[in-house]
Amino acid sequence: MKVSVIGCGYLGAVHAASMAELGHQVVGVEIDEERVRLLSSGKAPFYEPGFDELLAASLASGRLSFTSDVGEAAGARVHFLCVGTPQKRDEYGADLRHVDAAVGALVDVLEPGELVAGKSTVPVGTAARLAETVGETGAMLAWNPEFLREGFAVQDTLHPDRLVYGVPDGADGQRARDLLDEVYATIVAAGTPQVVTDHATAEMVKTAANSFLATKISFINAMAELCEATGADVKQLADAIGYDERIGRKFLNAGLGFGGGCLPKDIRAFMARAGELGADQALTFLREVDNINMRRRIRMVELARAVCDGSLLGKRVAVLGAAFKPDSDDIRDSPALNVAAQLQLQGATVRVTDPAAVENARRQWPQLDYAVTAHEAAERADLVLLLTEWREYRQLDPAAFGAVVARRSVLDGRNALDREAWEAAGWSYRALGRRST
Repeated sequence: MKVSVIGCGYLGAVHAASMAELGHQVVGVEIDEERVRLLSSGKAPFYEPGFDELLAASLASGRLSFTSDVGEAAGARVHFLCVGTPQKRDEYGADLRHVDAAVGALVDVLEPGELVAGKSTVPVGTAARLAETVGETGAMLAWNPEFLREGFAVQDTLHPDRLVYGVPDGADGQRARDLLDEVYATIVAAGTPQVVTDHATAEMVKTAANSFLATKISFINAMAELCEATGADVKQLADAIGYDERIGRKFLNAGLGFGGGCLPKDIRAFMARAGELGADQALTFLREVDNINMRRRIRMVELARAVCDGSLLGKRVAVLGAAFKPDSDDIRDSPALNVAAQLQLQGATVRVTDPAAVENARRQWPQLDYAVTAHEAAERADLVLLLTEWREYRQLDPAAFGAVVARRSVLDGRNALDREAWEAAGWSYRALGRRST
């Protein structure tokens, strides 16, 4: 069928190319003319493994096009809403201006029987409000949240672990489900689990999932704080409790904490919405989740200063990683860059490197110095910090790497390095929540 994707940032561009891969005729609508130009020429405006190839194949098939004219979305049977919902300036709540503007523009092209499927992460209650606007055209609204992991977005779109449909009651709900099943026919045929529910539940699924994940990460980081106070080892603690199948080992890696464009702003928007609904006490624990996460950055700076004999003034520090996570060039709320900037403010000479995110970092943090490779960043360094756990950093040869530094001292901000191998190569190794040797 013909489908449109409104908003072709990270989520929308991946979704548009993936829908074309599934065989649909897709038009991606994006107000940023430069982004339209890049995507139309087959150039991804962000780093995402596998996306370049998917984009090229989808364009070559003739099934995918990009435009800034929402009028070209006319005739699509399903319109996916993929615009951003950033955190409001100086507030916790989500900024819905882009969502409202996109729906307002779509109203002019919607026809009775068509479906608007929201994929943006929005506060609960948004869909009910938008459904009234969409319903005036005779079209329907469903909420179909995304669960993309940066670095795995293509896989997560084409082979999701579940499909969630938030649909209206009655006959419209069945028609909406049928249209979504037709869009995702290949995925449905593969036996992918489906949850068909109401608008409000579908809206909450994404924010609840992100809040749970953030809580799990902050829990193990809280344990790391206690381990440092008691001499216990957080990695062994995580291994031990991770064997309990009720808990599981995934995302129990203590370290610098989470960042990016989703978890921080989503848990804050969730708290803000709960307050608006008079249910703020239900989510007060998320405030401490957020606080624990931010304390990790402060603790990393404190640990770096301690390793440098109490002062960072004049010390050369190499920071490995700028993106908030590996396999991404996303620097939004990056713990690595936040720590790098704090180190520099305390007098260190900081050089940052990253396989994909240096140019993005340079634009946003021009006051920092950057290097192309880890070896270049670490030249004559007094201290090396691993702050984003890219595979190439985890696989560094500690002996060869040690030849370029002034002092073999490493802080593993992600508990990602082989401690025994680095210590055997003569490095002093420290990590958050780990015993010093």
